Amino acid sequence: MSKEVVRFEVVGDHVELNQLLKLAGFCASGGEGKHLVAAGLVSVDGEVELRKTCKIRPGQRVRYGNQEVEVVAPEG
Repeated sequence: MSKEVVRFEVVGDHVELNQLLKLAGFCASGGEGKHLVAAGLVSVDGEVELRKTCKIRPGQRVRYGNQEVEVVAPEG
C-alpha cells in the first residue's frame, strides 16, 4: 500500500490538529478529526498524538492510515 502525501499551506503560524485533518480531506469534520486523534490513529512527526487541538506548524508531518500531510508555510 503506497503512502499519499499532501502538502498543506498553513495560514498564520499554526493549525489545530483536528482542523488540519478536516482541511486535508482525511475526515468530514473537525469533530470526526477529534475522534480519530482520541483513538490514537493519528501521528505527528512519527509519534502518536492524543492532543486533539495541538498546534501543528510548518515543517511538521501528520499521518493517518496511509495518508500523510506535510505542513508548509505559504509561499510568497
